[in-house]
Amino acid sequence: MNMIRMRLSWHFLLCCLSLAMALNLTTKRPLRCIMYYTGQHPVTPPIDQLKHVTHVAIAFMSPGAFNEPGRMDWPLWTTVEEVREKFPKETKVLIAIGGWGDTIGFSVAALSDETRKTFAENIASMVRVTGADGVDIDWEYPGGNGEDYKQVPNASKDWEIKAYPLLLAELRASLGPNIIMSAAVPGLKRDMLAFTRETIPRIMRHLDFLNVMAYDLMNRRDTVTKHHTGIGLSLEAIDAYIAAGAAPQELNLGFAFYVKYFRTRHEECLDNPVGCPTVLLEDPSTGADLGQAGAFSWHDSVPEEVASSFTKAIDKGKYDEQGGGYYYWDESGDIWWTFDTAEAIRRKFPVLVDKKRLGGVFAWGLGEDAPVYERLAAVNEELERRLEAKDEL
Repeated sequence: MNMIRMRLSWHFLLCCLSLAMALNLTTKRPLRCIMYYTGQHPVTPPIDQLKHVTHVAIAFMSPGAFNEPGRMDWPLWTTVEEVREKFPKETKVLIAIGGWGDTIGFSVAALSDETRKTFAENIASMVRVTGADGVDIDWEYPGGNGEDYKQVPNASKDWEIKAYPLLLAELRASLGPNIIMSAAVPGLKRDMLAFTRETIPRIMRHLDFLNVMAYDLMNRRDTVTKHHTGIGLSLEAIDAYIAAGAAPQELNLGFAFYVKYFRTRHEECLDNPVGCPTVLLEDPSTGADLGQAGAFSWHDSVPEEVASSFTKAIDKGKYDEQGGGYYYWDESGDIWWTFDTAEAIRRKFPVLVDKKRLGGVFAWGLGEDAPVYERLAAVNEELERRLEAKDEL
């Protein structure tokens, strides 16, 4: 009996040691930090401010470029070599394919075994020619709810839900196991048509990680005010992917390095501007923008018609402790402002990144935060703090 107890004790001790080693390895793994580098704002800070950037995704190449059999030229607004020079040598360079409104090429590619193979082989060729370390698939969105959702009903795109994992499988087969494959995925549950408990396990067999777009969580399809990149809605997004079968370590939390605003009703917003009615933001028939909402980056000039209102938003804005977002409602102009400050980004790390044990973070986009790079600095500070804490273990 004593011998059995001794064996059980040793077995228990070995299990504990194995668990401790596994936890220690997990703890020491640095968080991913992905920055989208965009053609709209192709600027970067000094390289010492980019030391935590593990991946940079050049945005965008059009998916339609990969549907022509035997194609050899790959249009990109910059080169992988030029981008590598701007980042630390360890940073992986990805090519982001797609983007908002550029979905037809994905639909064509996903249609059949033959079209999926052509698409995948061409992307593999592009990766070899450009010297990229991988690709980021930015289909917004398989199954519908894209920019054309009023003209092309979701019912006609339902087949894409099953085709999406098949397209990724073909792409992984062409790229091989060592090329990085990621995907940018929606942050609103209403847009997660192709990301379900049935499809997520099939999707994640082929991808290294998902970039969860926890921004644009308020857009012109909404009728009440909310935080476009707030903690509450971001948490809902992360929880939805985990519930569907994605491992937390496979998820990266998205930050928005830009500002959004929306016109609101007046009387209904006086008591509480959070959750109050907007004016009509899109055409009910076509989905067209009615000009009652807007967005701009920190690198852009502020639109003249809202410049004075934005100044007030910077000076008088507040943080909503309940929804977890920075906002300002301009009563005189009936304008709802929603954006991330550096402090708002800092608050996301313990609640979302740490508590949910996420694999990393990303931002749209790096140059959008120029010239001061306040939000990038906040991300750097939080990543540095976690690295220092790991070193002390």
